[in-house]
Amino acid sequence: MLDQGLSNYLVQKAKQRQALQQWEYELNAKRNHKGRIVVENEVDLDGPPRDFVYINEYKVGDGIILNQVAVGCECRDCLSDTMGGCCPGASHHKFAYNELGQVKIKAGMPIYECNSRCSCGIECLNRVVQKGIRYDLCIFRTDNGRGWGVRTLEKIRKNSFVMEYVGEIITSEEAERRGQIYDRQGATYLFDLDYVEDVYTVDAAYYGNISHFVNHSCNPNLQVYNVFIENLDERLPRIAFFATRSIRIGEELTFDYNMQVDPVNAESTRMDTNFSLVGGLTGSPKKRMRIECKCGTESCRKYLF
Repeated sequence: MLDQGLSNYLVQKAKQRQALQQWEYELNAKRNHKGRIVVENEVDLDGPPRDFVYINEYKVGDGIILNQVAVGCECRDCLSDTMGGCCPGASHHKFAYNELGQVKIKAGMPIYECNSRCSCGIECLNRVVQKGIRYDLCIFRTDNGRGWGVRTLEKIRKNSFVMEYVGEIITSEEAERRGQIYDRQGATYLFDLDYVEDVYTVDAAYYGNISHFVNHSCNPNLQVYNVFIENLDERLPRIAFFATRSIRIGEELTFDYNMQVDPVNAESTRMDTNFSLVGGLTGSPKKRMRIECKCGTESCRKYLF
């Protein structure tokens, strides 16, 4: 006869498995991208997060307007036969991708993709981030106290687009208010959009995509880029993660929550060099809670902030 404790555990494990399968089904029903989402928990009895809604693109908060782009390019071939340097050229920037869709400009430089007003088609080589996540990814429970994490189920080439960081766009004032609450919970889901000025923040705590579950590392395999597609307001870039190196099947995906980017040249001096996922505003005078880092890499800084 089964021990009562073991019997209870097996019942709970079966319920958990059912709940996670249902959540996996719901996530895949909501995604609008090619890449599938798999959910696994072989570590504990935790089920799906209670307060999380999967979205595919920014949810715009109160009082914020995203202006649609008014013009597009008229290139015959956006890579080899451009008119005025295509969409990047119109904004005085370089073409970001090679013929395989890998980013070739340095981190810190903005990416300008073709948009809905352009004469090129969906197969245009300057349409990468807008096509969404193309890799199958797994949300899994970490075994060292870092909660959920994300690993890839496919090999990812160096410099390839992996995912966007999406959530609710809010004002910096609202972010300051929410940040104090998140600080007390030890959570970090606020990403400052400080490409030119610190006016807006992305909050992925409640509304988000799979990036909500990506953990921090002091030696990450993902790098942040600012991307402009349908909206050219420099205060509201889209945040895209590209692979810093070749990533193996089964490897966990990570980015640096306190990423520093060196200004590349005069073109990018307008950019704030601090990409930060913080529990409030970057450089806020209030003392931020120090959160211990558990990334385990040799170059670990011991604290997230």
